Amino acid sequence: MSEASELIEHIVERYDSEDGMLIPMMQDLQVECGYLPTEHLHCLAKRLEVSLSRIYAVATFYSSFRLIPKGAHDVTLCMGTVCYLKGSPIILEAISKEFNVEAGGTTEDRLFSLQAVNCVGACALAPVMIVDGRYYDGVTPESAIEIIRSLPPAEELAEFSSRKNVK
Repeated sequence: MSEASELIEHIVERYDSEDGMLIPMMQDLQVECGYLPTEHLHCLAKRLEVSLSRIYAVATFYSSFRLIPKGAHDVTLCMGTVCYLKGSPIILEAISKEFNVEAGGTTEDRLFSLQAVNCVGACALAPVMIVDGRYYDGVTPESAIEIIRSLPPAEELAEFSSRKNVK
């Protein structure tokens, strides 16, 4: 039995194999893996005897599910009316071009995941970019790129986390 099959079996057993509990099963899978890996979704469909298209319909309908791994950092760019009028589309284009990532995606090196959202409720600071929960106001394409370039690599974060959890 593969590692994916074992994990799926463990998750499915928690819910007495009820296919009506598909969403909680997928939530548990995402907690375990950080996203919904293709191999695991195939195993889940087979184990529950439901179509793979049903699994993907659920995964793509709910925005909380991720089909690709998340980056080490979260970068959110506000696209609300005020931010939009003050240049957020140009900032998004610059970030996308510089780091080869589209909104909703993760960079190839998994440094960050990029989200473009409707509003962050900080209109007086427009345009606004949020990185790992920290708000940056009045960003420009150049400052946004510089902020992202200054992010510590994923390896450093993992190393810091492992040291922090050592007692």
